[in-house]
Amino acid sequence: MKVFVIGIGLIGGSMVLDIQSLHPEATIYGIDSNESHLAEAIALGVIDAAATYDNLVDADFVIVSVPVDIALTVLPKVLDAIGENTIVFEVGSTKTPICEAVANHPRRRNYIATHPIAGTEFSGPSAAIKGLFQDKTNIICEVEKTTFKLQEKAIELFKNMGMRIRYMDPKSHDKHIAYVSHLSHISSFMLGKTVIDKEKVEQDIFDMAGSGFESTVRLAKSSPAMWTPIFKQNKTQVVKTLEEYISNLSKFKELLEKDDYEAIYHEMQSVNKIKEILNGMKK
Repeated sequence: MKVFVIGIGLIGGSMVLDIQSLHPEATIYGIDSNESHLAEAIALGVIDAAATYDNLVDADFVIVSVPVDIALTVLPKVLDAIGENTIVFEVGSTKTPICEAVANHPRRRNYIATHPIAGTEFSGPSAAIKGLFQDKTNIICEVEKTTFKLQEKAIELFKNMGMRIRYMDPKSHDKHIAYVSHLSHISSFMLGKTVIDKEKVEQDIFDMAGSGFESTVRLAKSSPAMWTPIFKQNKTQVVKTLEEYISNLSKFKELLEKDDYEAIYHEMQSVNKIKEILNGMKK
């Protein structure tokens, strides 16, 4: 088995680590514009060797795990180079633009649009984690556009990695992910900004920061090079979620100004059910 990963970071690197465990006979090749990433990935054992697009004709699997703006040009190039029996999956956080970019490609049937809902705030080859996808959801879009034998091949691999499969159209995916992922990252970045700006005159803020602050701003350590293109591609949906979020923040502020602590209590109590929702997701 020959597996190629283009963009050797958290998601692509973690995928090939799992493939190595599932298929010890597989040879893992890496393609990355960053030469130091290639060297690091080889040293860490994430990949076996570096490769080029010319080598993709013999690939069994190709994982495209580059920033979503770069994927718009990389994915067509990959489809141009692959063989008849190669399955390609791109794992970015926005799906409508990438599906539109290859809608009319002659090898569209060799592509399966996926978004594994997994990750950390870290990036690069050293961020790769074996078992990252266990019990995580993998969103698959437009599965009907992938030839059946190749979609079966990809879905079997995803399930063997421990993923749950969910099917969704690209626009619905982008709408829902704006709430549960994109808005979360913006909130984390802006909370971090608020505290950093204040810290310029009040060092005590960071002296008092506890685990609650640390967990809330964890996502602010994520790569801006990855997240800026995501916000750009999903701008319409992200703006809508921000409008709703800002409205809720404004309402909370108004209740404080009015000393309406009973209403504040009920607002927070109504949101406590999020615990039940999240616990249900883990089952």
